[in-house]
Amino acid sequence: MASSGDSTPVALIAGNGQLPLQALAELERAGRAALVIAIKGEADERTRKRASAELGWGEIGRLYAFLKKNGCREILLIGGVAKRPDFSAVLGDLGTLKRLPTIIRALAGGDDSLLTKVIRLFEDEGYQVVGIKDVAPGLLASSGVLGNVQPADTDWSDLELALRATDRLGELDIGQAAVAVGNRVIALEGAEGTDAMLQRCADLRQTGRVRSKGRAGVLVKAAKPSQDLRVDLPTVGPRTVELALAAGLSGIAIEAGGGLIADKEETLAKADKAGLFIVGIDRSPPAEPGDR
Repeated sequence: MASSGDSTPVALIAGNGQLPLQALAELERAGRAALVIAIKGEADERTRKRASAELGWGEIGRLYAFLKKNGCREILLIGGVAKRPDFSAVLGDLGTLKRLPTIIRALAGGDDSLLTKVIRLFEDEGYQVVGIKDVAPGLLASSGVLGNVQPADTDWSDLELALRATDRLGELDIGQAAVAVGNRVIALEGAEGTDAMLQRCADLRQTGRVRSKGRAGVLVKAAKPSQDLRVDLPTVGPRTVELALAAGLSGIAIEAGGGLIADKEETLAKADKAGLFIVGIDRSPPAEPGDR
């Protein structure tokens, strides 16, 4: 686990969105050195400006050379990836070519997710892949009502139903989000992502396929069962609030300790202004009597 007493820098391999810069700020506040490696074609302009290196998917050899040169032992994979990795450029990177048989075996074998296989590749090289909870726990959602808007009794029943739906989705490794309105699941997240799912919910309202008096329904985002919490955590942010409002929902629930709130202050302020609640769901098992 990273600590302020560790002088070696954490390497932030940064995709899109604002989370990479927020993680960097958390590390800097904790007095921990960090270096940003921006993913070409993914990282935002602001992230690229703070980056010490910008590398493409095929430049694995250059990545390892950068990590070794700068004494990085810990790696944080942070931010979104909108495009499928293009490994066509590997022929330009000798370090990647040397590792190609290992890479092919790792990515082709087994039933693990792609991200799990990527973690294994780093670990095989002697690096430790850390999670947000290890280096920037302040970005994780806490439990309870997080803004100033309180859920109604009917909201809690929709929340519980959507949460059960995310469990089923997670078992099939399909998605991390579901929406329930009036004790009915109306949308499940697939490959299109949460934003597109919420847009579908808005369309259902507009076409009359989903009807309710006033605002109703809850979006729930939760980690998949047995998910590696070092990567791909469920995330909500200002855009989520905007789309939930457009879909006519009452609120949003995110797994406490296992989900991220991007731009937390802005997200909560937007939700309060819109009259939407945001709740952190505590899914940790109750403590045994001997543990108290």
